[in-house]
Amino acid sequence: MPSASLLDDATLIDRARRIRVLALDVDGVLTDGQLYFQADGVEIKAFHTQDGLGIKLVQQAGIEVALITGRTSPMVSQRATALGIAHVHQGRDDKLAALEALCRQLGLSLDQASYAGDDLPDLSAIQQAGLGISVPNAPVYVREHADWVTERHGGHGAVRDICDNLLAAMGNWPGLLTTYSSTEC
Repeated sequence: MPSASLLDDATLIDRARRIRVLALDVDGVLTDGQLYFQADGVEIKAFHTQDGLGIKLVQQAGIEVALITGRTSPMVSQRATALGIAHVHQGRDDKLAALEALCRQLGLSLDQASYAGDDLPDLSAIQQAGLGISVPNAPVYVREHADWVTERHGGHGAVRDICDNLLAAMGNWPGLLTTYSSTEC
């Protein structure tokens, strides 16, 4: 069963049911927020495999996924390609402007967008999205403005928490369990 945090609030469930695009910050949400550099200066990032499956599941349920990040990294492009994420906005300091542009491109309102972030550049997007989400590793002054804070930290399954809860709010969770369950041993 996914984290009950979002599912305990009827208002948040209603808002989650309207979501048609899930926009994610990268560093601190999709990763643990640490920056890793090899001796030759090449940046590397670690991504959680459970987050990847969660992203694929919400995409199959008809939710677009987007990455909006202030940094620019080839690793982000590679991960997005591997997950089939078509909307990748790197080098974007104004996350709300990027989210608004994404919504216009998709013909959606901000009420149909969810945004997950972990720091001050994410704050306006968290506040204006139909469902603003943060992670426990975000500063308190960011978390207090989110509609919901995941149980798991960024880079450690937080995105999977988001995806599972969105799927559950949409009523897709029982079908997914049946799909992945087996009575054969």
